[in-house]
Formats: sequence, structure tokens, C-alpha cells
Amino acid sequence: MSIESSLNTIKNELPSTVKLVAVSKFHPVEKLTEAYNAGQRVFGENRPQEFAAKVPLMPSDVEWHFIGHIQTNKLKLVLPHAFMVHSIDSQHLLDAVEDWGRAQGRQTRVLLELHLGSEETKHGFTEKEISDILSDWEKYPEVVFCGLMGMATNTDDAEVIKSEFARIASFKNEMKANNPSIRSFTELSIGMSDDYRIAVEAGSTIVRVGTAIFGKREY
Repeated sequence: MSIESSLNTIKNELPSTVKLVAVSKFHPVEKLTEAYNAGQRVFGENRPQEFAAKVPLMPSDVEWHFIGHIQTNKLKLVLPHAFMVHSIDSQHLLDAVEDWGRAQGRQTRVLLELHLGSEETKHGFTEKEISDILSDWEKYPEVVFCGLMGMATNTDDAEVIKSEFARIASFKNEMKANNPSIRSFTELSIGMSDDYRIAVEAGSTIVRVGTAIFGKREY
């Protein structure tokens, strides 16, 4: 199936309230261009160097999302170009984004990553850590808190995934209710190629789909 056909199939499944981020990591610009020519304008990358290299090679109306773990010394490669950073997964990183914003006079849209899956290697905050950050959100004038991001356990058990997505959706709604002054807190970024349908049912507003659009990664 062509990239255009894959995109059309997925877009026809998604409600109008769900944004599709085409995850183009490890794929050449030629494939991104094919997706762009098919109407896709929102792309996601997870490696800072690859992200920074691709941005100038694509049209200026692309909306770039950074979705991977990022070290603070790589922020300068990402923040000038990112419409949104999905993967704020530590206090140290959040503070560094705020410091960058103050130095540049520029705000950054972010999602706080909740540690969802059972794997210890996954990054992210606990519920309490996120609650504490949001209760003190005015400490971060250069950060726009837009919602939460999460990745389910890597499993074929749909019930496990459904339970984890329900957990983060419920928590996102709780945080929104508890912090009504954070009007930007509306997004829930869950769901990838294998589980985006479950994510949409759980209330996802952003799905991050790569393989189902571009095929297997090119290393």
C-alpha cells in the first residue's frame, strides 16, 4: 500500500477531533515529501539531530512535533522548530525548557509524559509529580502546558493497553478539572500504529503513527 493510501485509510478512521502525527523517524525526506504531497502536514521525530536536519528540507508549513526522549544539551536542536514537545519526562528537563524560553523570549508548548507501561526503561513522571508541577504551573511562564503523553506496555494484550489508556485519560481529565486556570491543558497524546484505535476510544486527541504510514523503519 502506498503512503498516500495508508494515510487516507487512517484519516478516514479518525474523528475530526484527533490529530494525526506522522512519525517519520528513520525514514528519508523523500518519504516525508510523499506524505506531504498526499496532504499530511503534521510530522513527528524522536531524535534531535535527525529532527534538526529534516526541518530545513521540508516546506515551511509543516507542523513539527518532537516525541522522543531528549537530553538538555540537545534542546537547541529541537525547541526553535517544534510546534510541540510531547516528551517532557523529568523535572530537570522541564526546568531546562523554561530556562531556554526565558533566554530566548519564547514559549514552548509541552506535554508531560506519564510513566504508563510496565517496562522500567520507560521515561516519565508519576501522577503525583505531574500533579505537583501543575499546581505550581505559574513558575513556568515560558512553558505552555498542553496536556499529557503516554506509551502503553509493549504487549499484544489489548485489555492491558485499554486499561493503561483509560488510566491516563482519567488522570488527564482529573488534572484539567483540578487546574481550570490552565486553559491550554486539552491534549492527550496516546496511541501508535498498533494501538491507535484503542487510544481513540479512550479519548486520545493526538495519535503518533509511523509504521502504519511509512512501513518498517529504514536504519
